[in-house]
Amino acid sequence: MSLRDKLEQLADENRGRIMKTSDLEELNQIRVKLLGKKGPITEVLRGMRDLAPEERPQVGEFANKVRDELKTAIENQRHDIEQEMTAHKIAMETVDVTLPGTPVRRGTAHVIEQIIDDLEDLFMGMGYQVVDGYEVEEDKYNFEKLNIPPDHPARDMQDTFYLGHDLLMRTQTSAVQARTLESHDFSKGPLKEISPGRVYRRDTDDATHSHQFHQMEGW
Repeated sequence: MSLRDKLEQLADENRGRIMKTSDLEELNQIRVKLLGKKGPITEVLRGMRDLAPEERPQVGEFANKVRDELKTAIENQRHDIEQEMTAHKIAMETVDVTLPGTPVRRGTAHVIEQIIDDLEDLFMGMGYQVVDGYEVEEDKYNFEKLNIPPDHPARDMQDTFYLGHDLLMRTQTSAVQARTLESHDFSKGPLKEISPGRVYRRDTDDATHSHQFHQMEGW
């Protein structure tokens, strides 16, 4: 059998083997055994030394053609196997977004927040606006601008949390009234607002008292 015939036989035998392979590791083993330095193609080409000089170029060219053909077949099969593996992985990981979701138990707003929301809706329906204030307030807005000077007896009733010389946790939402009246432009119309929020006073906590509670003032 001539070298050309051996190369053709080698190509025919391995085309089908490559096409039937579905495992990347097995395909890589075929590549190493078939195209490596100790592979059958290299073994066949060793016989070229026995050929006449004028035959060697044709046989060498044909051998390269066979090698390239088998190499291309291996690469194409590798690509097909990888695509199939990717498609299988995607199919296994696919999430059907049309399926009903797992219901999540929802809580409800705190009863105080529900009351505040209801009152805000009521007053807003009558044309009031809701104004938030500062829970940390200046003494002048919490007391003095509300006509409660330092010696006023109401201060004893509201013995409160001071954070410094002039800062305190507000004792009433009336502080918002003082700030709003100071900044409102009455040439643009009357002022109608409510101001709900937390207030703070030093008190002994019991069933009916707390150092922190809620107020809502309107004007």
